[in-house]
Amino acid sequence: MKAALLRYRVMANIVGVLLIILILVGVPLKYFATEGSGAQDLGENITTYLGIAHGWLYMIFLIMAAILARKARWSIPFAITTLLGGTVPILSFWAEHRATKAVKAQHADAV
Repeated sequence: MKAALLRYRVMANIVGVLLIILILVGVPLKYFATEGSGAQDLGENITTYLGIAHGWLYMIFLIMAAILARKARWSIPFAITTLLGGTVPILSFWAEHRATKAVKAQHADAV
């Protein structure tokens, strides 16, 4: 249980940070910076490359969260909320904290 929780937490934080950079930095630079400027080029690169990385890492996050959900025997609504938490900037950190708290409370002996 401890290893599954650690893998989930690492992936949740990586995905959360990448999503914040992607949505709060890359997208505004790409669409709101002056056409042809260095800032727009940076936004284009962030949304392209970080977007691809985030997509692949989100899939790994989903797998880690599903494994943890199965081991921790989460209810389906709790598991779905946790899985979807990785799609909303900043909410992913709340979902990770909530999931970690639940696992530690329910499985204190295994964590």
